[in-house]
Amino acid sequence: MLIPYRRLLDRPLSWAFAALALLWLAVAFAGADGAKAEALVAPPMERETRIVVPPRLPETETLAEREASPIVEVPPAVKGPGVFKRLLSIDPFAVPSPFLESPDEVPSVVTEPAAPLVPPPMVQLEVTLDWYLNPQHTALLVAREKGMFRRRGLEVRLSVPADPNVPAKLLAAGRTDLAVGRQTQLHLLADKGLPLMRVATLIDTPLAGLMLRADVNTQAEEEALAYELEGLRIGYTDQDGRDILLARLLAELMSMRDGLALIEPVDVNYAVLDALREERVDGVLVHQRHLLPRQLADEGIAMRVLPIENHGLPPHDGLILMANRDRLNGKRDAVRQLVAALEEAALWSLDHPQEAWELLVAAEPALNDLTIRDAWTDILPRLSLRPAALDQGRYLRFDRYLLEQGVIDNGTPLERIAVDLGVAP
Repeated sequence: MLIPYRRLLDRPLSWAFAALALLWLAVAFAGADGAKAEALVAPPMERETRIVVPPRLPETETLAEREASPIVEVPPAVKGPGVFKRLLSIDPFAVPSPFLESPDEVPSVVTEPAAPLVPPPMVQLEVTLDWYLNPQHTALLVAREKGMFRRRGLEVRLSVPADPNVPAKLLAAGRTDLAVGRQTQLHLLADKGLPLMRVATLIDTPLAGLMLRADVNTQAEEEALAYELEGLRIGYTDQDGRDILLARLLAELMSMRDGLALIEPVDVNYAVLDALREERVDGVLVHQRHLLPRQLADEGIAMRVLPIENHGLPPHDGLILMANRDRLNGKRDAVRQLVAALEEAALWSLDHPQEAWELLVAAEPALNDLTIRDAWTDILPRLSLRPAALDQGRYLRFDRYLLEQGVIDNGTPLERIAVDLGVAP
């Protein structure tokens, strides 16, 4: 039902609604015209950006007041993850807990030189030789000169005794760490109660022999030699040479003829060359059969050598390294390292014979002799390439042989006379 326009105007409420509608239309048209005008002036910004300009200092502030203002230093920005994130990416436990608890603190890195590495102290060892330095001691000399001892933390001193009978006594008294000797000597001294023990083998073949003047043994046959030995003066240098080597050798020769006169033994106490030069003896039992005959030949004294192992004596080690059994445990590791160096030195000498010889004569000029050079070629192949290895059967058989021959009284158990330091303890 339509209400006449005029009738609407007659109502007061209708007038109010009409006024509000007219006002809304006016505001809408005004906003549209303003937007069009603003578009003509500048394009609308995609995102509102607000720039805050710090307030200018008042003109009345003095320079002193400006300098008194607190200054906050900020570390320069570094691209990439922070130091804490980098450490945590490697090892979360690498950052100390105080830093993690205070992330606002700026870390500082101080670079200091690393503390110098202090080398471990060198272990001092003294080795007393059995005689003056010669090619029989090649492994010891090469290991010293090539630095094989030092690389293993050892300072090894090689001392030459004034009397060759002294080294074993010094070792038993604890006045030296190691001593060079012979297996024949070891069995005798151990049976007497001396605390000596074999720890390494330098030469694993017999080195002893009986040297006789050439005019004595004119016959090549040993049976004829037995006749020639009757009433001769045969020298010896030490106790094992007399009681073991010479006794066995002469017993073998004397068994070829009944009724032979006893051979006169003479103690020459290592003055072998003088005794032969002065003709105080007709022959001598020596432990260096590769050295002395050549030295005598240079002086015009011809000699014939009978190897001791060819006359019934069991095989044995010609040159060994001995330790004091009661004191070994305190230096077992050091002695084990020394024996390992001897093995390295022996193998190097066998692989480089010319270099080894030049090294020996450079270290000991007294060895630079034609006679010793000839002996070097005979001794080099006899060097023990496994100095730590122990032939248990060899030591047991030799001890049993001496017991049967009445040379020793009781015998010595193997574990008290020899040890293999190459075996893990």
